[in-house]
Amino acid sequence: MPQERVDPELIEPADAVPEPEAEAPAEPAKPGGRWWRGFTGSLAAGLTVLAIGVLVVAVIDLNTGAPGPGAVLLIGHPVAAILALLAQRVADRRNGAPAAGAGLAVVLFTVSALTLFWLT
Repeated sequence: MPQERVDPELIEPADAVPEPEAEAPAEPAKPGGRWWRGFTGSLAAGLTVLAIGVLVVAVIDLNTGAPGPGAVLLIGHPVAAILALLAQRVADRRNGAPAAGAGLAVVLFTVSALTLFWLT
């Protein structure tokens, strides 16, 4: 047997106080900060992918008997990637000078890793 649909009643207390509206943020976020964080995040992610790639190549070379990357590359890439990711975490969670300094650290870790491991 089909039942007819009944809408619920809206019952409000007699002494209902309207909710205060949410306040607007004090100052809008600067677009340059978002660009900088995106750039440094891309560098940190790219360095992480590069470190994983070096480790994968080392495993493949180990299994095939081919000469692979040396110990310096196998240790240096993951260390640089971890340091860059930690600095990027600080850059993402802070504002102002700490965020800018952490972003600069990400750039320095990336440039150092590429210079030391790929351009020498």
